[in-house]
Amino acid sequence: MEPSIEGHYNNIRRVLLLTLALNWITALVKILYGLFTRCESMSADGFHSLSDGASNIVGIIGIHFACQPVDKNHPYGHKKYETFFSLGIAALLFILAFNLLKEGTHHLFFPHTIVARVDFKSFIIMLATMSVNLWVMHYEHKEGVKLRSDILVSDAMHTKADIFTSISVIISLIVIKIGFSLIDPIVTIVISLFIAHAGYDIIKKSSAVLCDTAAILDVKQISDIVLGIKGVRTCHKIRTRGRPDDIYVDMHVQVSSGMHVDYAHKISYSIEEALKKNIPQITDVVVHIEPKEKS
Repeated sequence: MEPSIEGHYNNIRRVLLLTLALNWITALVKILYGLFTRCESMSADGFHSLSDGASNIVGIIGIHFACQPVDKNHPYGHKKYETFFSLGIAALLFILAFNLLKEGTHHLFFPHTIVARVDFKSFIIMLATMSVNLWVMHYEHKEGVKLRSDILVSDAMHTKADIFTSISVIISLIVIKIGFSLIDPIVTIVISLFIAHAGYDIIKKSSAVLCDTAAILDVKQISDIVLGIKGVRTCHKIRTRGRPDDIYVDMHVQVSSGMHVDYAHKISYSIEEALKKNIPQITDVVVHIEPKEKS
């Protein structure tokens, strides 16, 4: 049995709250220890993790709007608010990427004399927090696919970027340990590029939904279902749009020119029911009935 709209978004909110707590714990550990040891790349990675928590908050706000019921001003519902707010996650990533790029570039061309102190605890902290991030990414992506949630999938991509940057930091710690402290700002710059790329991926995916890119590319799947309904001669001009969990379909269907309007109307209902049954992600179908002249 499918959960209610409210139950669906409560499940998403629960995942976000759990990942928020884990992200902020790992962020504070890396930031504080990075500042204590004067390791810029570790602190940068910590602030990246902190932005994961900020993106969770953006997601929670987005879910609040997305779960609102259909009203006069929003006859198609509010689900796209979830997609829209995922752009806020991308914006946070770009702001953070810019600040880290600026800081890393400055320290690369104007080196400071403070040398990072790297010890065994630094590696333990990075490996432990990276393990937490791996679990969060897997859990959030799995739940995002299961719940067909843009916010959760985007947030999982955010966490994935955090894992790659953590690997870069570990490499940086090793290099600093053997005496090449100049590598630290270089790794900070690399981290900023990873973060920017994650933001780009989120924008690309979200804009596809907001700009009504085709939600189902293989329309043959739809035409095969429609042509299997008694009374349908042909179908064409099939168009789809919307979120992966909220797809809208419209099409032109040709029936016999002598068919009574009542029967043609029943066919349109049969088409809608068949499509929703075979493709559960479809929530609305508009059928334009046309007469097909005898050849």
